[in-house]
Amino acid sequence: MKNKRVSEWSKLDNAAKIFPPNSKNSDTKVFRFACELYENVDKNALQSALDITIETFPLYKSIIKSGLFWYYFEKSHFKAVVTEENLPPCSTLYDKNNKTLLFRVMYFKKRISFEVYHALSDGAGALQFFKTLVFHYITIKHEGQFKEHVPVLLSDASRTQKMDDSFQKYYSKTSTSNGKKSQKAFRIRGLKLPEYRIRIIEAVIPVDSILAKVKEYNTSLTIFLAAILMIAINDEIPARLKKRPVVLSIPVNLRNYYYSQTARNFFGVINVDYNFSGGGNEIEEVIEALKNSFRENLTPEHLGRRINSLASLEHNYLLRAIPLSVKDFFLKIANSFVDRSYTSTLSNVGKVNMPDEIKPFISSFDIFVSTNKLQACVCSYENILRISFTSAFVSTEIQRRFFKTLTDMGIPVDIASNKVDEE
Repeated sequence: MKNKRVSEWSKLDNAAKIFPPNSKNSDTKVFRFACELYENVDKNALQSALDITIETFPLYKSIIKSGLFWYYFEKSHFKAVVTEENLPPCSTLYDKNNKTLLFRVMYFKKRISFEVYHALSDGAGALQFFKTLVFHYITIKHEGQFKEHVPVLLSDASRTQKMDDSFQKYYSKTSTSNGKKSQKAFRIRGLKLPEYRIRIIEAVIPVDSILAKVKEYNTSLTIFLAAILMIAINDEIPARLKKRPVVLSIPVNLRNYYYSQTARNFFGVINVDYNFSGGGNEIEEVIEALKNSFRENLTPEHLGRRINSLASLEHNYLLRAIPLSVKDFFLKIANSFVDRSYTSTLSNVGKVNMPDEIKPFISSFDIFVSTNKLQACVCSYENILRISFTSAFVSTEIQRRFFKTLTDMGIPVDIASNKVDEE
């Protein structure tokens, strides 16, 4: 079956609508995937790989424009060009006054980096693009080694399936309210780095070592790491603020619950909380509380409400008729309320899989995001787990406590950080 002709323009999906009015220098809404190879990157081969990859992901040729009522993607004729890395991590990609593509591909020594504006895609969708890019790079760079057997990157998604707005596909007219009032979470405060810089601290951990410890606590990796992060944050809370709960925002890949092969946004968010003033401080107690929270939140009913709450904006005729400038004003207010409802974010992208023939050329994958708070991202490849903290704060005490807890458990942790001028 031939792919349908891709339209010259398309609507932003409903999760994406929040990003343009809330993008700023202190939080660019950009995230980065990176792949560490065993050899230096060949720029020409990477450019060829990018040229091939973008043809199968048509939305990545788009820019964002603003109409009278909504933002929309418009196909552009800009060429995506590979560059040597020369910008601070997660630098601005969307600027309403300067139309550009919403992603960039860079390289430095053995590292390929891929940065994406969140309105274009979520982590799982962008990972589809990045895996395809790395696959084509390696098969081009080492073409001679694959003459007898050409590797295959398993993906049966068509171009139109990658363009699907799955929020609209699974929208139903049921209630979007869960009956719960949002609570005021503890918010991390402190001196911030100048010029909207972010500090990145990455840890490399053997997967088998940490999973053995996770098994001891009879839980999942995400809950295990969330409990340790909550405890590390609690240790930094002033006594007068101990009554406020620590709330973690946990992005959820809805493709794990609904059939979708979209390369666009299709994620939900659950907030899990723990009040250390009313509960114990031991990790076992925090883990048990989080197990209950995850169990309550990861249900078809709860996730369905998330889809409906986002897609309902598109189906509300009154809201559709409000000018974009007015919508932007209220979306900024809504974002500020959401921002107050959680302390930090933990995002586990999960395991990155590549064809067996490609694996010998790749050392590891990792991911991190822009933030004006503190955020942790997790992904694994083969036996290497990477945990990457990004932070807008000068202090690194929470990260230090987090990693110290892991090493005290006997888990090997190898840490690296970017250089940030704090003056």
